Amino acid sequence: MAKRILFIDRDGTLINEAPPTYQIDGFDKLTFYPGMFRYMGNIASELDYLLVMVSNQDGLGTPSFPDETFWPVHDFIMKSLENEGIHFHEFLFDRSYPEENKPTRKPATGMMTAYMDNPDFDIANSYVIGDRITDVQLAKNLGCKAIWINNDPNLGGGEVKDRQEELREVIALETRDWKDIYAFLKLGLRKVEHQRNTNETKITVNVNMDGSGNAAIDTGLGFFDHMLDQIARHGKIDLAIKANGDLHIDEHHTIEDVGIALGEAFALALADKRGMERYGFALPMDEAEAKVLIDFGGRNWLIWDAEFKREKIGEMPTEMFFHFFKSFSDAAKCNLNIFCRGENEHHKIEAIFKAFAKAIRMAVKRDPFSNHLPSTKGVL
Repeated sequence: MAKRILFIDRDGTLINEAPPTYQIDGFDKLTFYPGMFRYMGNIASELDYLLVMVSNQDGLGTPSFPDETFWPVHDFIMKSLENEGIHFHEFLFDRSYPEENKPTRKPATGMMTAYMDNPDFDIANSYVIGDRITDVQLAKNLGCKAIWINNDPNLGGGEVKDRQEELREVIALETRDWKDIYAFLKLGLRKVEHQRNTNETKITVNVNMDGSGNAAIDTGLGFFDHMLDQIARHGKIDLAIKANGDLHIDEHHTIEDVGIALGEAFALALADKRGMERYGFALPMDEAEAKVLIDFGGRNWLIWDAEFKREKIGEMPTEMFFHFFKSFSDAAKCNLNIFCRGENEHHKIEAIFKAFAKAIRMAVKRDPFSNHLPSTKGVL
């Protein structure tokens, strides 16, 4: 099996940086990043990643930063790590200055060519861990994701903020806490791309259960898109759905099959339920009251207690709301109890979708320090 890699920066990531020079050229400047030993030790002992240190050391070997001031401190750092069971496969140091623009200087990938396009390594599922925006850019250049230790949001002023937005899709986690990094790596990214193609519909679903609420929905049905957007926004799930259906006939197949495809994607993303809460519920909206109870317990069942007086809301037939949730429940293998009362039909269905999203968010929450499967049966 191809090996995943953690490309880890040193200064500002494993050890604290020392302004104004940011050169760790003496033991008086050396302090370790809080919590690093504990959680790096957990990563090294519990998770199957190759550890590679990648660092820019500006002018190392020049009179302003001689080797004899660097290596004793570095060797002490590495010995301290090894004493805690943290072993690096390789140390990659670039000695150039930024203005030299060398291909070996981060974010360029010249030091990492041995790992790229190599079937022995799974770059796509590897991570760069570092504290600079250049580390995020390095992840993009390598074709992996970044875990960004954002120690100073104002570093570099507006340029860094602009670059942060440009590289947002590369950042899998932004934190200042090694506990968060360990939790993220241990739990894994519950992210899937799923396709469902029939003679009636062609649907692609991308879902990240641990996302931030980003949505890109296109089913050809505006109100349905709006409701699916609620699942992403209020469930804090990254969700992209592209559906091409036989809308020239009617809406039925598109709505039903999106429900099936979304449920199948959830089933794939939640295949490992260890540490997961499993259950979730609730929500009011203006005069409407909606209650959604969900259990990702591996069995499908739907209780539907909601009535609509209008035939359509937008271009979406109200009879299809039941079919969407029934399709989702069947495909996701979850129990789903939905109750709603109110006067405004738009408010009622929007309350249901928002409650559904909140219930999902509650149910899929995980505890990284628990390996508990939420079932007395021992299987879900």
